[in-house]
Amino acid sequence: MPIQRTMVSLRAPVSVIVLTFNEERNVSACLESVAGWAAQICIVDSGSTDRTTAIAKQFGAQVFSHPFESHARQWQWALTSLPLEHEWVLALDADQSLTPALRDDIARKLPTWVGDTKPAGAYLNRRQIFRGRWIRHGGYYPKYLLKLFRRAAVSLDDGDRVDHHFLVEGPTVLLDGDLIEDNRNESAIAVWIDKHNRYAALQALEEEAGERRSGRLFGSPDERTEWRKRIWRHLPLFVRPFLYFFYRYVVRLGFLDGKEGFVFHFMQACWYRLLVDVNRDELRRSPQKDSTRSSERALQLDR
Repeated sequence: MPIQRTMVSLRAPVSVIVLTFNEERNVSACLESVAGWAAQICIVDSGSTDRTTAIAKQFGAQVFSHPFESHARQWQWALTSLPLEHEWVLALDADQSLTPALRDDIARKLPTWVGDTKPAGAYLNRRQIFRGRWIRHGGYYPKYLLKLFRRAAVSLDDGDRVDHHFLVEGPTVLLDGDLIEDNRNESAIAVWIDKHNRYAALQALEEEAGERRSGRLFGSPDERTEWRKRIWRHLPLFVRPFLYFFYRYVVRLGFLDGKEGFVFHFMQACWYRLLVDVNRDELRRSPQKDSTRSSERALQLDR
């Protein structure tokens, strides 16, 4: 029996795409935030063995299956192979959901984006939830992600090993409201640690591969991030994780996020970055052997 959809005042001519793999703990909140609002919802599942696809169908989503190789390749397949009905696409992870303010802002602005001056994409402000707490400090909010874009203008950065980044040709805008990211699969810290241990090996490979995009200090949110990454790659290994934690926790007031904030900022800014440096050091000591081992870890990366 279909789930009753959330009542929304405005509807949007947008195709929503969500990637899933064993996301029954997350997908309901995600789909509830867009059901009855988005004109089309597509799920791309990579072999879930839980109730993910059954829940998606209850929300009226179209479900498609495709084997997972990497985030970038999965998104590339979705954007080129799905029967998308609208010019604008909203790309979501299963642990992400829209606030009412963000829904309304998209629905109001999309019809006005016409003509030669219309944007190619829009940045959404992510609200990170960790162990039930909103991480508001440490430079983690506001944090803008390019998640809404015109299909004809988007491409993917195929150099990303850890995650995926959408790129658009043309102007971009910032939207009001928040994109909530709350991964209930990571409520146990052991799961979070296991995933980031694998990510660290991939990020080390990515950093050792050298520079990609240079970025700009006064560019788009993604260009500013690339500019900071360029500086980061040249900082001394084993020193930069502690400098970064001090910056996040003290300078950017991460200590105001309480107990959960301390765990998050320490683990994400210091512990994880230290693992990356250890992996980079191993690659430099024995490049061929450790590169093969890191590639094998990549095959086991969480979807």
